[in-house]
Amino acid sequence: MNIISILEKKRKGDSLNQDEIAFFVSSYVNKEIPDYQMSALLMAITIQGMSDEETFFLCDAMLKSGEQLDLSDIQGTIIDKHSTGGVGDKTTLVLGPLLASCGFKMAKMSGRGLGFTGGTIDKLESIPGLEVTMSFDAFKKQVQDIGFALVSQMGNLVPADKKIYSLRDVTGTVDSIPLIASSIMSKKIASSASFLVLDVKVGEGALLKTVEEARRLAFLMIKIGKRYNRKVICILTSMEEPLGYTIGNALEVKEAISMLKHEETSKDFYTVVMEIASLFLIEERNISKEEALKILEEEIASFRAYDCFKKFVQYQKGDISLIEKAPFVLSIQSEKEGYIEKVHALKLAELARNLGAGRLEKGDTIEPSVGFVLRKKVGDFVKVGEELIEVHYKKDVCPKEDILACFQIGSEKKCPQLIYEVLR
Repeated sequence: MNIISILEKKRKGDSLNQDEIAFFVSSYVNKEIPDYQMSALLMAITIQGMSDEETFFLCDAMLKSGEQLDLSDIQGTIIDKHSTGGVGDKTTLVLGPLLASCGFKMAKMSGRGLGFTGGTIDKLESIPGLEVTMSFDAFKKQVQDIGFALVSQMGNLVPADKKIYSLRDVTGTVDSIPLIASSIMSKKIASSASFLVLDVKVGEGALLKTVEEARRLAFLMIKIGKRYNRKVICILTSMEEPLGYTIGNALEVKEAISMLKHEETSKDFYTVVMEIASLFLIEERNISKEEALKILEEEIASFRAYDCFKKFVQYQKGDISLIEKAPFVLSIQSEKEGYIEKVHALKLAELARNLGAGRLEKGDTIEPSVGFVLRKKVGDFVKVGEELIEVHYKKDVCPKEDILACFQIGSEKKCPQLIYEVLR
């Protein structure tokens, strides 16, 4: 068995067997296959696809590439949440402490930015001093003590995904459904959570552009979860415009903190957080959605969720009082009057990446303070000369024309659909 024959087989569109998949995963982890051959295989998989059985074999091989975290001695329901990625998606930063304040135990590993989407670990690292790596024992103790820990992928947990994940980011293979499913589920199974809610983003600012693609991914992940005896719920949410008001690492952290402090929050961000959080309460406590939402609203209004967030930051040695601000802020006003009919999430994400909020190459350094603050969202009315958006930048600023082109203004007030469906 060799990598060339596997490459040729997948390039032709043939199915790979379990041994072949296990071979290329283990060989890549052991540095017996170079990046350029794995890149070719990832591209072949992206173009030719994989069957459900192949995807399960890939997930299983990635899972077995390292250790699995044993959290069986932690009291309470171990939960996890994952998003397939979008623009301005900072929901984890609120969900973790919110659900921990409700008595759940969220033991979560997250990744860095992938493609144009932001990474939760990149966001966390905009909090000065905050450590995103820790030992297994420290991770377990934090989950037991305060109900929430959020770290990067640990060194010997799913090392295959850690290597492949970073390679996909720079090889144009981010949006492959089999690669997405195996990546997400290998990490989730390895982290030993018994109950998972997966937020599958749909639209221009997501990896998946149509509800049909999102549904296919959701059912595939649910199927993988069942093979490992995990409860998996998928919620399909819109990413046709950025989620919330902010795009950029430090800016998104500040917006998450604002919601936890019961301050003014964008309606779409609040709705997605509460919808996802309510799924955990409904399933585990056998209560109605109305009852679940009431409990969650009280956790925020009482500042218990924010207190949990502060404990989380303290445990991981961060200091939210030192979050960096960009040295320059440019306000851009509308040149038209009318309703915001569309905000192009993908274009804004690419512009934010150009400012330094994301990576163009594997080794690029993130500028934590740069990004955008939206002042108008879809459905809002804007007058000529009224502020549309703030640009937070360090060095070069985006051309004003490029930013204005991200906003489509017309005469129709639109109320976009935010939640498409929940799948079990």
